[in-house]
Amino acid sequence: MTERARTTTETTDSGPGGYAAARLRLLQEGSRSGPPRRSALAELTDHWLAALLTGGAGTAGIGQGVALVAVGGYGRGELSPRSDLDVLLLHDGTAGSSALASLADHVWYPVWDMGLALDHSVRTPDEARKTAGEDLKVQLGLLDARHIAGDAALTAGLRTAVLADWRTQAPRRLPELHELCQERGQRHGELQFLLEPDLKEARGGLRDATALRAIAASWLADAPREGLDDARRRLLDARDALHLATGRATDRLALQEQDQVAAALGLLDADTLLRQVYESARTVSYASDVTWREVERVLRARSAARPRLRGLLRGRGGGRAGAGSGTDAGERSPLAEGVVEQGGEVVLARAARPERDPVLPLRAAAAAAQAGLPLSLHAVRRLAAAARPLPVPWPPEAREQLITLLGAGESTVEVWEALEAEGLITRLLPDWERVRCRPQRNPVHRWTVDRHLVETAVRASALSRRVGRPDLLLVAALLHDIGKGWPGNHSVAGETIARDVAARIGFDRADVAVLATLVRHHLLLIETATRRDLDDPATVRSVAEAVGSPVTLELLHALTEADALATGPAAWSAWRGSLVADLVKRVAAVLAGEPAADSTAPQQTTAEQERLAIEAWRTGGPVLALHARSEALPPGKTGILPAGVEGPPEAEEPTGSEPIGVELLIAVPDQPGVLPAAAGVLALHRLTVRAADLRAVGLPAELEGPADAGKAAGVLLLSWRVAAEYGSLPQAARLRNDLLRALDGSLDIVARLAEREAAYRKYPRRRGVHAPPPRVTIAPGSSELATVVEVRAQDVPGLLHRIGRALEDAAVAVRSAHVSTLGANAVDAFYVTDTSGAPLKPTRAAEVAQEVEGALRQG
Repeated sequence: MTERARTTTETTDSGPGGYAAARLRLLQEGSRSGPPRRSALAELTDHWLAALLTGGAGTAGIGQGVALVAVGGYGRGELSPRSDLDVLLLHDGTAGSSALASLADHVWYPVWDMGLALDHSVRTPDEARKTAGEDLKVQLGLLDARHIAGDAALTAGLRTAVLADWRTQAPRRLPELHELCQERGQRHGELQFLLEPDLKEARGGLRDATALRAIAASWLADAPREGLDDARRRLLDARDALHLATGRATDRLALQEQDQVAAALGLLDADTLLRQVYESARTVSYASDVTWREVERVLRARSAARPRLRGLLRGRGGGRAGAGSGTDAGERSPLAEGVVEQGGEVVLARAARPERDPVLPLRAAAAAAQAGLPLSLHAVRRLAAAARPLPVPWPPEAREQLITLLGAGESTVEVWEALEAEGLITRLLPDWERVRCRPQRNPVHRWTVDRHLVETAVRASALSRRVGRPDLLLVAALLHDIGKGWPGNHSVAGETIARDVAARIGFDRADVAVLATLVRHHLLLIETATRRDLDDPATVRSVAEAVGSPVTLELLHALTEADALATGPAAWSAWRGSLVADLVKRVAAVLAGEPAADSTAPQQTTAEQERLAIEAWRTGGPVLALHARSEALPPGKTGILPAGVEGPPEAEEPTGSEPIGVELLIAVPDQPGVLPAAAGVLALHRLTVRAADLRAVGLPAELEGPADAGKAAGVLLLSWRVAAEYGSLPQAARLRNDLLRALDGSLDIVARLAEREAAYRKYPRRRGVHAPPPRVTIAPGSSELATVVEVRAQDVPGLLHRIGRALEDAAVAVRSAHVSTLGANAVDAFYVTDTSGAPLKPTRAAEVAQEVEGALRQG
């Protein structure tokens, strides 16, 4: 740094009147925030940089011919507390390079000394235009160029030239800009659905809002203005608060910062903040979709017009030929009453009268979704402004059009978003307001509540051929989580809302009752199948009583699958699907009048399970078998690695479109400590347990008798679905040897896991949200033969081992175990009995739950 630049810093930033002090005072003012603070910060920075330029120009001996220009966000006067300063030192080329370098030192170094991020360049107007022509990001920044100090005519000339270049080059540059926006959205996701969104880079964020300004500057198209400026302001306000909360130039709204940001913005809580951010992002995203569609239409029309114009100029009658080739933008094709297609969009017919036709909004939406076309912005706004409210209950046509819209598949989403952007959805379904843009903090969910409901309907439309009443399936899909907008159990609240909505849209009493049951019990099948013992007749009977009829069971089965598929990849798999299908088959048999299975009869075992059990009984030790399975694998890729036979050094978990995982079967003579020992060995070998089942296996009659009195009374069979933490599986022989050592006490699993945890703690971890404490409860009435202990906890290595130890310490016998993992959450159910094989007394059951919870909290 030159001595003259250092002197400038000292004179500009010294004392209470210096830039640093003034900047700090401005940022600490509680009374000024939002756009006024951003503008004031930009103005304050302008004065400081202008003084630096003036002092530097005098020192360097430069008169006219230089200007300091703010570009990008700074050019728009939108300085957040930690924003970069995007500055261009513009010159006419008459000053020498050494003088320009000296002037740049006087401006740049004080900025760096302040610790501010600076994006700077020194260029002539021609150089700036040439760079903009080669780099789209530079061109976008120059579109917001604003004069700070120096030769104002130089800045004005650059602005005029850059805007002219942009408008001339727009047909070529806008597709490039669209591609950049799409790539950025794919990398960063959709802001309106992310729990930790990037306010700037994610789709629907500030970058997209800037792109809309660039499109407007091209004069080719313009974004819908209503609500866009407010949405952009709210996103900027959230970023300001985030900068002040973190003290960093970050645009990612991390979970641990959300409460502080919400408080700074005067909002109730983090959920209110996210909902406001999501609403803003949705406005920007919808405006982007509409605007880019218009850009494509204009460019397509221009491209089609050129050959017709060339034909006219050459005297070939090109106008007549052009009019007969392809679909003219002015042609209209009927789709439904009052609805036509024009120019690749769905618009209202000229004779349509929304003010006299209350079903028209639903008819237009259904027609658009069925045709796979977007609803035009003008049509949606005309419908929102003029359409009459539907009578209650709805006429049959309105209900049918809603069902047609929901059954259109993927194209439903875009049409639904268009209706929602103009407030038509909440007008049709007032209860929708409470779930609109509502965040879901469970990481298993990938969508907000409202979008999840629409996505579930999309998934349900693909399953509609499986059910006799597809209309009820689609409406249940749309309403199944509608209770999440209310306090308490959302299924209970949703049942009441579903009754009201179903009656409102015109279903009869019987159908209303079915829809209410579907909403009330939409989680029943998946929770029962993954957390309960399906061989216990009490389990099947309880589901049958809740469902009530085969028709409802059929619908609930399809709804369960659609709901899980719309939730996210962690919520559904072939394994979960097979469990649900098994439960449905058993419940259907009970509903058909067949007696429930005799719970006292020995459970049926497969030939392989029987073989493993016999071998374990005869050898007195564990026997293992590994099955690597995936739906996408061709036949012949399934292998068995029996005990004592080493498999390949690295048996990788198979990959495919629907991986089921790796199944590990362990047969071991019945003895204390089997569950914690096996779970601990799996944890030591870095195997993640995705699902588990434990049960006693009966032996063939010929193996029972006095001669075998010295052997174990029975064999335990543990079925695990596991995945290797780092992509490869251990050898079966190593698993068996470690399990033997764990059972005889020579392998101290607790100490080994503690050593690993201590090693992990040596390394810094990314700061995140603290997981809620584990919770252990008793599920009353879930079984006639055992007590069901349900554990909900953060899924961490060794969790199942710790639960098993806690149950062993509580002196209860584990009759069966059912492990289910959803994202970072484990929900495990253990069927336990006392030492005599009877269910626990209520007081003892409560004590066991308390003991297990206490052990998990200590661990």
